[in-house]
Amino acid sequence: MKRLNSCHPVKFLTGGLRRASAGISGLGVYRFLKFEGGVHRVQRVPKTEKSGRVHTSTMTVAIMPQPKEIDIVIKPKDIEMDFSKSSGKGGQSVNTTDSCVRLVHKPTGIVAECQTERSQLQNRERAMKMLKARIYNKELEEQVANEWSTRRLQVGSRQRSEKIRTYNYPQDRVTDHRIGGNQSNLREFISGGQSLHCLIKCLLKESWKESLLEMYMYC
Repeated sequence: MKRLNSCHPVKFLTGGLRRASAGISGLGVYRFLKFEGGVHRVQRVPKTEKSGRVHTSTMTVAIMPQPKEIDIVIKPKDIEMDFSKSSGKGGQSVNTTDSCVRLVHKPTGIVAECQTERSQLQNRERAMKMLKARIYNKELEEQVANEWSTRRLQVGSRQRSEKIRTYNYPQDRVTDHRIGGNQSNLREFISGGQSLHCLIKCLLKESWKESLLEMYMYC
């Protein structure tokens, strides 16, 4: 059973999402969702488009496993911590205390920021969890790049620059570029329907096949 523990969207003033983060838990959840990491491309005709021209936009998705406390050890001297007032729409402060927490890991330059809670302590704890997850993910990506550099499809590699999927609304089609598969009924797909589950199963199968091939090549 998969459960959405938290969701923190940040919206543009003109509408739409600027960024968002979510926490999901459940048995084997990372095994299935790791294939969603990468660049997702959307092709659609906006309601404001009078000539019917197709617009293209992208969203980068990063799937990061949440490490346990024993997985990542961060020395206090390696952390630069800043505090500020949480801001709302238009940049105005939404409270009078310095509850927004920004952490910088000096050795890697990785940044984590949190202002979703009203308490500075709660934001600090949440930001530290985010920072550990990002450091863990960076180390994991480097390990994958070193060990699996010869893989053709890079299934499940979570490389952020990798375009993995296109959602074409005019043609009601979803294309996964890693395996070349097409799915119809786009809205059912993005709602988490059966077609999404079928695609994930195909990606799991391809990942398993590539793992076996890699093992055979290095034997």
